[in-house]
Amino acid sequence: MMALLLSGWMLYALWIVLGFMALDFLVSLYRSLRASDFSPELVLGYLKDMLYYVLPLLLLADISMLDATGWLVSVGYYVGALGVVLKYLFSLKGKL
Repeated sequence: MMALLLSGWMLYALWIVLGFMALDFLVSLYRSLRASDFSPELVLGYLKDMLYYVLPLLLLADISMLDATGWLVSVGYYVGALGVVLKYLFSLKGKL
């Protein structure tokens, strides 16, 4: 059911969120390996971010079919996706 709801712009928004997360992870991994300071906290932090940021987006996408207005939950999804992208964009800006 979720595969049908994650189509179009919602799917693109999720790919953008995951892309920024992956880019931030790669920059952090490169910096930690370059400084010889790799720790499991780096990976665990991104797993926690998947739980805190991506899972709620997927839940919003799943409950969008219950929205009587047809747009309220979708707006929440896109605002949440934009917030996550901005978080990682500012994080990348601080690392570079």
